[in-house]
Parts: sequence; structure tokens; C-alpha cells
Amino acid sequence: MRRFSVGLAVLCVYIAPLQAQETEADSALLLDPLVKPVKDVVLVNGLFLNEIDSIWQQSFRDQFCLSTDTLLWNIYAFGEDSVPALDTALIFTRLEMLNAETPMDLQPSEVIIDYISFYATRRNEQLGRMLGLSRYYFPLFEEYLDKYDVPLELRYLPIVESALNPKARSRVGATGLWQFMYGTGRMYDLQINSYVDERMDPQRSTEAACRYLKKLHGMYNDWSLALAAYNAGPGNVNKAIRRSGGKTTYWEVRPFLPRETRGYVPAFIAVNYLMNFHEEHNIFPAEASCSWAETDTLRVTEQVRFDQVAAYTGLTVDELAWYNPTYRRGVVPKGGAYELRLPYKEVEAFIALEDSIRNYKPDEEPEVVVEDEPIVYYVRSGDVLGTIAQRFGVRVSQLKAWNNIRGHMIRVGQKLYIYK
Repeated sequence: MRRFSVGLAVLCVYIAPLQAQETEADSALLLDPLVKPVKDVVLVNGLFLNEIDSIWQQSFRDQFCLSTDTLLWNIYAFGEDSVPALDTALIFTRLEMLNAETPMDLQPSEVIIDYISFYATRRNEQLGRMLGLSRYYFPLFEEYLDKYDVPLELRYLPIVESALNPKARSRVGATGLWQFMYGTGRMYDLQINSYVDERMDPQRSTEAACRYLKKLHGMYNDWSLALAAYNAGPGNVNKAIRRSGGKTTYWEVRPFLPRETRGYVPAFIAVNYLMNFHEEHNIFPAEASCSWAETDTLRVTEQVRFDQVAAYTGLTVDELAWYNPTYRRGVVPKGGAYELRLPYKEVEAFIALEDSIRNYKPDEEPEVVVEDEPIVYYVRSGDVLGTIAQRFGVRVSQLKAWNNIRGHMIRVGQKLYIYK
């Protein structure tokens, strides 16, 4: 996303570094680490911790700054509702530029032009909101994509999957930014129960998606086929490859893929293009949020409700739900390694007022007891209890107890509950 990043750096509004107003005594205290600070104030390398936080936050604001001022972006003087005509030759040239900078296949085609036209004309407002949300999510995506050495262009995949909505749920049950099905989410160690769904956790689901995408690429050695398998499942891609006569590229296999998957990769390439060349199509960032890097997490060991936190911070219950989509019922349960994500400025308030927060209406909701929801498995031909237990890493005795099985007989199609 080199071109897009440069555009942001040039066009974002410059925010001057925070200049602290100091008295002579304050200056002496900051410059001389041997001077004893006031009670309960910690100095690090001669700086107050809150000043270090301010400098840290400012650096991220400068790095990930994003202006939503249309006057800055509208370098072509488009009218407010103008929809620029598509220049196919110019779009092909731009796609070739993007293709030269990635190991993914972003080669232009007429099919992709159709998707670009659709998004640029009928989804332009939504893309403006995605540009605004990108300031929050993209630093997170890029961190994990880089960690697992997969193409950074995959940061655009959640736009196609979920429109950057961590609570998105498809008609077949795929959930979260990366749209994990229940079984796939559990396969990649995402906790799912009545109170917690880590498919909706931006951080954990992003890491799981990177692991899954890397595995799929290892299977096909082709990023476009890996994307097709991410959408339709490896089984459908393998069938398409067999029906194509053993072809090994996405465009050769595409006619044999499920209908939805035939449009999946072109849609991804179209979004990739428009997120890089949005201003050429009169699409500008809207409703910019803070950056992911301007938030932090607190380890929570005791149950706490969002309304309790809202009562003593500057956040509403809805805002807390937005920062913490993992928690289905507005409650961070006790007894697990759970975290509460807050903007930096609210972290200090939570730490200082934690006792008051927990004592606010303590009896309004009973204590939450979290138990993982079971995996539902349907017995297939050739299955025996031993192989099923081995597959899910449990004991045969557990399988029998969970499903009230007395002997060893199971039948094809029988439903088994597995608490992994």
C-alpha cells in the first residue's frame, strides 16, 4: 500500500508535538533524575509516566493520522455526488503498478473492471467508511500479516468479508472480521461460548486468519487459490481442480468453483485497487476512528460489566462494546485470561477507580460462569470412538460420558457433543 500510505502522510493534518508548560521547579525536576518527585509520581529517564504516554500516543497519531477533510482529498475538484467515468486503460495501468509490488496476483482483467465499477458506483459511501475504519484496524492487521510473513495486501480481505464489522454474522453462521465458521474458529483455538466469542476479537481472530491463510497457501502455492479456499473451503477448491483437469491457477480453475467464490477474488482485487486509488473515484475517508495503537488492554481477573466501567470513565456502554466486541453480553467474565480494551486516556481512569467501578451496582447481575460450547460432530462412515477421540484430542471415556454412550457402538449420522 505504498502509494496510499504516502498520500496519507502528505495530506494528513500536521499535529504539532505536545509542548508541556513547565515552571522552573518542574523543569528542574524533569532534568534532574536525582530530585525526589512528588508522592505517587513515577519518573522514567527524567520524565513523568503520563508525559511518556503522551509522547507515545502522539507518535502513533502522527504515523497513522488520517484526515476526513474532503477539501484535502478532492484534488480533482469532483462535485459532491459526482461519479467519475471509468477509464479502463488507466485502471489497468494502476493495477499493473500494484501487481508489481506484491507476491499476489493482481493482474487486471475485464471481470475485475466490473467489480470496480460496482464498488465505485454503488458502494462508494461504504468504502468511505472503510477508509475511516482502516485507521483503527489496519495497524493491527499489518502487525500480524508481517509476523506470519503473508502479503500485507491481505489487510483488505476483511472489507470483502465483513465490511470491517467485528460483529458481522453471515446467514450460515460465519462470524467476525474474518468470518470464521464455528468449527474453523475452534480449530484455530478461538474460544466460543455464551459470553465470549473470540471470532469477534480483532486481535485473536486476525492471528488465527493469518495462520489459516498461510496454511492454505502452503497447500496450493497460489495466493488466489488460497483465497478461494478461504471462502469456499479446501474441499470445494480441490474438486474444482479435479474438474478442470488438474489446472493449478485460480483463473484456470475459476469456472469450476462455486458461484460465490468465482466472484470472491475479483472482489478482493477491486477493493485493493479502490483503497489505493479512492480519490481518483471521488471516494474519501469518513468517520475516522482512533488508531488501534491508541488503545491498550487491561487484564481483568474479576467479573466487570460495561455499565460499571461506563459509570466511572468517559465512555458509553455502546463505545465499550465497540472496543470490546468479544463479549456478547456486555460482561467481562471472571476466572479467565480476559482483557478489557480501552483508549489510553481511559486506562488511567480505570486503574485509579477500579474499586469504585466494581462496587457500582454489584448485585444487578448474577455471577457469570463461563463454559465452552461443545463442538457438534456428525459420525461419518468408518468412524469409531477411538479415531474421533484422537482427532479432537480427548479420551474415549469423555466422549462416552458427554453423549451417554454405554457401549462402543455409534451409527453414521449420529450427533456427538465434544467439549474440547
